[in-house]
Amino acid sequence: MLILFVRVIVLYLLVFFVLRLTGKRQLSELQPFDLVVTLLIADLASEPASNTGVPLIYGIVPILALFLLQQFISFLSLKSEGVRKLVCGQSVVLVSRGIVQEIALRGSRYTLSDLMEQLRSKDVFELADVEYAILETNGELSVLLKGPQQTPTYQALHIPSPEARPPFMLVQDGEIHHEALSQAGYDETWLHKQLKKGGAACIDDVFFAFLGSDGILHIQRKHETGGEAVYIHTEKKGTEKEK
Repeated sequence: MLILFVRVIVLYLLVFFVLRLTGKRQLSELQPFDLVVTLLIADLASEPASNTGVPLIYGIVPILALFLLQQFISFLSLKSEGVRKLVCGQSVVLVSRGIVQEIALRGSRYTLSDLMEQLRSKDVFELADVEYAILETNGELSVLLKGPQQTPTYQALHIPSPEARPPFMLVQDGEIHHEALSQAGYDETWLHKQLKKGGAACIDDVFFAFLGSDGILHIQRKHETGGEAVYIHTEKKGTEKEK
């Protein structure tokens, strides 16, 4: 039993690091070749993990070989357009200038129902609103709406746009994210001041504190201390006001 436990741990760590090194893409974003390699690795790891009669090396060597093959083909794909097209395929235009491309639809094994379903997932319910629809190599559908249906920008409306900045999770479950706090341009003194405004006596009382891109600091205390949420506006340093 102990041997089986150790074998499972070894194979788990091996598969984990191999998949970790292949990239951070989600399963739905994998190219066909990457998906095949992932499935093969899982299959190769299952046999020696469950059958002690199979030497552990019979699982380790094929997994490493597949990993090296995947890395080699990925390298060739980066260097060669031809290899990239062969391995990943090409994007296909399904709708061009508002016209559904029937031949491209058939070649992609797509029906009109499939196309409409994908459009609805993009919050597009009228085919007449679509200027271009492109089926990407990972199966996702990219949609460009016609001009009148596109969301207007600040520039198009000739109004000043707010300062763009990323959101930051400053506190999570009573722990300060120092790197995020520094990137946001604030320090712990400022943070503790805001938390006190939000009714948190100490950092341990805070479930989370999230600084949104709009400058609103969302503070929520833990359930044990009331679980209340407070929103504080932080347009500029030193000029905060509670909402």
